[in-house]
Amino acid sequence: MAFGVRNVPVIARGDKFVFGQNLEDVAEFVGLQGTGHTPLPPEELIKRWIIVLRASQRFVRQLPDDKLLARVIDNRDRSIRLLSHHVFRIGEAFLESVEGGTEYAIQLANVPPAEGTYLRGTEIAEYGETIIHRLEKWWQNLQNKTCTQKVKTFYGDQPLSQLFERSTWHSAQHVRQQTAVLERLGIEPNERLKPESLAGLPLPERLWE
Repeated sequence: MAFGVRNVPVIARGDKFVFGQNLEDVAEFVGLQGTGHTPLPPEELIKRWIIVLRASQRFVRQLPDDKLLARVIDNRDRSIRLLSHHVFRIGEAFLESVEGGTEYAIQLANVPPAEGTYLRGTEIAEYGETIIHRLEKWWQNLQNKTCTQKVKTFYGDQPLSQLFERSTWHSAQHVRQQTAVLERLGIEPNERLKPESLAGLPLPERLWE
């Protein structure tokens, strides 16, 4: 707080600090020669992201509507409804930044749906369809597909490719969690995500991190 920072994670040393969202920045800050991670190319990221979002649509359609307001896990106040909406809201927040110039603030992807909306799995899946369509259209119309152009984020100006990768694995992590929710309810997920669909994404090792 003495640095004037109100968001975590932050890595600090002496009177200097760096946000922890970009691990390449963290590696440089602590004196390492990179993280050793090789990001997937943008043309592969868009394919993976669509695969992930399609899986989320399948899974949310399987969720009983009367379970959507239940907690995802007991020790966190987030409903299955909010988690499922969030998977697609991540994509919408990404588009607001890369198309509309909105700074990617820490809460941008966490904007919840209006109260009384998206109370059925089919409605969340339909919302997801609009986001998938917008992402596909954005990619089709993108002139510089190297994604080296900068976007504004709460952790500094970042290459578009970095936010692109972050958004892709962020959605994927929550789809992994949706899979666990279905299993807990005794429902076999419809066409699980294949390991090769997640390979190369810097996902957390643990399911609830």
